[in-house]
Amino acid sequence: MEIFEKIKNKISSLDEMSTRIQEWKKGGEKVVFTNGCFDILHEGHVTYLAKAANFGTKMILAINTDASVKRQGKGEERPINPESSRALILAALAFVDGVVFFDEDTPASVIELLKPSVLVKGADYDANETDPFSKKYIVGRESVLANGGEVKTVPLVEGFSTTNIVKKLKLNS
Repeated sequence: MEIFEKIKNKISSLDEMSTRIQEWKKGGEKVVFTNGCFDILHEGHVTYLAKAANFGTKMILAINTDASVKRQGKGEERPINPESSRALILAALAFVDGVVFFDEDTPASVIELLKPSVLVKGADYDANETDPFSKKYIVGRESVLANGGEVKTVPLVEGFSTTNIVKKLKLNS
């Protein structure tokens, strides 16, 4: 199979990914899950994702659909890159084993369906926060813990933000 086909095959429906994850887990794999928009991929994203991938043997990313990004209030021009492009770029990363989309405002139902071994978010969240109304609360935490999984955080790389990149591009245009 050609490399490009291998990359494209990493992108799948939620049902297909659920089946893959079940097979991987039966084979002893530890499946890591994280989510985000990943609109303009930058060093901060790559560092975060690589560190998250170290918590297991398979890495799954759930990315916000374009409609979901629009609802987040990041600006009318967002996302800059369409979901199909964002998914392909992320799937091209060697340590990423699967990419799925979610259209909801949170990935709670995706996490419930996929049942990852490890749920990872950036250190702007708190793995021990139990108040779902707190900004530091990690959505899906209870589901992962109830299934015997772990919830982890990874330090963010200072100075990297898609929002800041967009602002810089606007200033220079």
